[in-house]
Amino acid sequence: MNKLVPIGRIENRIYTIRGQKVMLDRDLAELYGVKTFVLNQAVKRNRERFPEDFMFSLTRQEILNISQIVICSPMGEVDKIKHARNVNVFTEQGLAMLSGVLHSPRAVRVNITIMRAFVRLRQILASNKDLSYLFKELKHKVDRHDTEIGLIIKTIEKMISYEGKPKPKIGFTVHKL
Repeated sequence: MNKLVPIGRIENRIYTIRGQKVMLDRDLAELYGVKTFVLNQAVKRNRERFPEDFMFSLTRQEILNISQIVICSPMGEVDKIKHARNVNVFTEQGLAMLSGVLHSPRAVRVNITIMRAFVRLRQILASNKDLSYLFKELKHKVDRHDTEIGLIIKTIEKMISYEGKPKPKIGFTVHKL
């Protein structure tokens, strides 16, 4: 099943737009083996299945921003995105809904692989949060240790400077007149 579409190829096509992980209609159409307009036409016919949190259209500025980071294999693909009038993006829930709209066996297999990619991405992000927390804890400990070591060094320096001063003689001294 993963031979159909490598999971790494899908992960590279997941973008964060408006704070959500999404995939472009063009990338999905390519993965499903259909033309972009066919995919979007199927969505239009079933618009009630795709509320705003499942699918949304990019603004002109978002299209220009995404065209700067998209690296497509066919030449001119970036220009197609840049000059496109409309680019739809699908959230994870929208992708799940697409499997009900596109009825081909390939669409079902690709959708399963895409869902696995989203799960893997979530797992990676969760482990990064754990690592980030542990790193902050370690940094806090190191900072605290740096402060404590600094105090120890200052105390030792004071002790050394005190030992360097001439010591007064102990006992009774007679002063000659």
